[in-house]
Amino acid sequence: MSAHAAKRLENLPPYLFAEIDRKKAALVAEGHDVISLGIGDPDKPTFPRSGKRMSEAVQDPQNHQYPSYAGSPAYRAACAQFLQTRFGVHVNPDSEVLALIGSKEGIANLFPAFVDPGAWTLIPGVGYPVYSGGGILNDSKSWWMPMRAENDFLADFESTPIDVLAQAKMMIISYPNNPTSAVAPPEYFDKAIAFAREHGLLLVHDNAYCDIAYDGYRPGSILERPGAREVCLELFSTSKSYNMTGWRCAFVAGNAEAIATFATVKSNIDSGIFTAVQDAAIEAFTGPQDEVRQMCELYQRRRDVVLRTLDDMGLEYHYPKGTIFIWVKVPEGYTSAEYAEKLLMEAHVIVAAGNAYGPDGEGWFRLSLACDDRRLDEALNRMKELT
Repeated sequence: MSAHAAKRLENLPPYLFAEIDRKKAALVAEGHDVISLGIGDPDKPTFPRSGKRMSEAVQDPQNHQYPSYAGSPAYRAACAQFLQTRFGVHVNPDSEVLALIGSKEGIANLFPAFVDPGAWTLIPGVGYPVYSGGGILNDSKSWWMPMRAENDFLADFESTPIDVLAQAKMMIISYPNNPTSAVAPPEYFDKAIAFAREHGLLLVHDNAYCDIAYDGYRPGSILERPGAREVCLELFSTSKSYNMTGWRCAFVAGNAEAIATFATVKSNIDSGIFTAVQDAAIEAFTGPQDEVRQMCELYQRRRDVVLRTLDDMGLEYHYPKGTIFIWVKVPEGYTSAEYAEKLLMEAHVIVAAGNAYGPDGEGWFRLSLACDDRRLDEALNRMKELT
């Protein structure tokens, strides 16, 4: 008997980063030296204090039993402490915090929790691919909110048609934004909160890059804004702030009723985060934050090197105040995919084609700063040779 794929998968494009890995493997197998600037996976290890805490926690036999579905009380308390210390936001760790096995899992599970099949979700016109993929896997519909350079890549939710809003259940935004690196002022969050309240939407803010910022900029939390607790959920992650991408550890905070609904889905799908990983994340959230500042200094140095090279190449870009990415306009005469392919085949440098992030990504590509300095310099030299 042969297995038949569900028809919804016909609408799901190949996952961007899996495709990047596949292309890289093919070229490496042919003997080429390939440098990837395509994936936002920190090149530095997890901070030693979290690794030490993990080593100790693994020795505790109780941590090898099923973990708490919602996250251990100690983990949720640490998440709440992080929000209080970092943003001055107070949440109840028992009712307003829920553990996630990484933000990606959390985003995907938002859809069965809050969006009925056939209903709409408003998503960024340029954004993390799971925002659209989650809807496809849930048999729901996505409305791409326009995002343009002339509007600083702030998702235009106010242009959404009335008939779409009548059937919409959720709106997702994310600032600092992946892939554009755009940031949002507080008044933008205020407008989004008012819009969500007016149209009965759950407003989700993906704040995965809240600690990665430059030039003195300090990203905020939407939960700081008035009225946010009535309509908002906000996702946070250990991945980029603490170099813990492989640990798969995150959390969501906000409206207590929405947290309870989300927990119903989560408890039926997974069994929670390995408790030893939660213990390591507690150390990350509550310990000294000097390493985070040092990482930002490293990324800012790399950013400045890349921007000088892009200036030399005559390529336009959106100036990044946050994230580990630079959003670059492709040269005249190329589509996003064509220029990414050119860099791959002729320079053996991987970048992410902008159109993979949504319709408004066409004409751009994303370049990652998560690359060893020496290899980054080599990649930039190869790119310059093509101009």
